[in-house]
Amino acid sequence: EYDGDRNSEGERHGFGKALLPNGDTYEGQYERGLRNGNGTYRFKSGALYTGDYLQNKKHGKGVFFYPDGSKYAGDWVDDKRQGYGEYLYANGDTYTGEWSNNKRHGKGTYVYKDTGSKYIGHWVNGIQEGPAELIHLNHRFLGRFLNGKPLGRAKFVFDIGCEQHGEYIQ
Repeated sequence: EYDGDRNSEGERHGFGKALLPNGDTYEGQYERGLRNGNGTYRFKSGALYTGDYLQNKKHGKGVFFYPDGSKYAGDWVDDKRQGYGEYLYANGDTYTGEWSNNKRHGKGTYVYKDTGSKYIGHWVNGIQEGPAELIHLNHRFLGRFLNGKPLGRAKFVFDIGCEQHGEYIQ
């Protein structure tokens, strides 16, 4: 079902509301039959996306609410998290930073809700990799990560003023 504007060819064009055969709904802008511009897509599963579209794909700025209670707000390219954004996970953890192809990629900050610890550093395809700082309640780790684990020359800096320098071996 569709209720909204159409162009001279009868295509959805302008503002409209649609109920799709799978039970999803869309309310927003169309251009020549495709979702284009700003809109809100409600999934039958309970997920919801509100933001920019380009040729039926999430593209630009948008917020996605997932059925598990998690949420992503940020940049989208070709239906994927790409660019800069913030993800609030269902367990309360957060990641704020760069994304590529739906994965944490580039520089970012991950905060662990349970411990309050914070990872500030680099990511490659969703895995902690490269220079980083891991901040805990009363000390910090400064070093490098490889495949999600610390490795090589590093130091611990304690809030009481002392430091421990060495090499992290797995």
